[in-house]
Amino acid sequence: VGAARNGLEALEAIRRMDPDVVTLDIDMPVMDGLTAMRHIMVESPRPVVALSSLFGDGAVTFEALRLGIVDFVPKPSGAISTNIDTARQQLIDRIKIACSMNLLNVRRVRLRKDRTGIQGMERRYGFQPLEYMIVVGTTLTGPNTIIRLLSTLSPTLPAAIVVHQEISHKILEAFAAEFNRHVPWRVEAARDGRVVEQGVCYIGSTGDALSLDLSETGAVRIHSGPGVPDPLDGLFSSASEIFGRNTIGLLLTGIGSDGARGFARIKANSGTTIVQDRQCCVFPNLTDNAIQKGVVDLILEERRLPQALESLMAT
Repeated sequence: VGAARNGLEALEAIRRMDPDVVTLDIDMPVMDGLTAMRHIMVESPRPVVALSSLFGDGAVTFEALRLGIVDFVPKPSGAISTNIDTARQQLIDRIKIACSMNLLNVRRVRLRKDRTGIQGMERRYGFQPLEYMIVVGTTLTGPNTIIRLLSTLSPTLPAAIVVHQEISHKILEAFAAEFNRHVPWRVEAARDGRVVEQGVCYIGSTGDALSLDLSETGAVRIHSGPGVPDPLDGLFSSASEIFGRNTIGLLLTGIGSDGARGFARIKANSGTTIVQDRQCCVFPNLTDNAIQKGVVDLILEERRLPQALESLMAT
């Protein structure tokens, strides 16, 4: 319905044209995309899809996802690009999906500005045994919820976290590195063969198939392979085979029906399954499907998730 040359013009155009969805570049003159995003969500809230070449800048991708954008789509390099058609279709798909989101549940994550206290606390934690595995599944808008969860969840729990979320491979490494700077958990991109450690959150893209297995020495490690139709089912199932009753499956906001079969395996092995209350979800499809299949133990508001996870591991 319209276009603008910079963020300042975009704000005026949004007020005048009232679009359903905004596509936004990050690197713009006069007012950059992140600043425009902050104004949009305060003055004229609506779904925002970012399309930018700054995907290698961890601070930019983290901030955009923290603010609650639908997705951060990497812009193809150069005017003539072999993947321009792929990027175009991805952008169109994201815009269509954005039209169905629950905008009332889009919230920026508020983080502590001073992280020195947390860094000091990390040195006092010492070694904790790895007794529990928290496996988390989410798709679009999920990174925002993950940031909020890890900013309040204690890293002293005897657990590790593996997250499967909708995020481009081009963004993943930079996003994880920047994420690591803002929360008490150590955050890493999930890598094939990585031995799982307590107090670490491993983030993978739904473009891959993540699972857990045991090495010859009995160490839990991450296996990453080519993408499959239902990656959450595979991750949840593999975790439950190793950790049994100490497996906690968590489904957050997202599109699709993945995860329910994996939840069934967790329950069959006496683990615990939790979903985010649909009233708190930007997209409720993942959670609704699992609830309808009868494989959910707890349905919780987002703010209650940290306390519930900690209670399940209390000795």
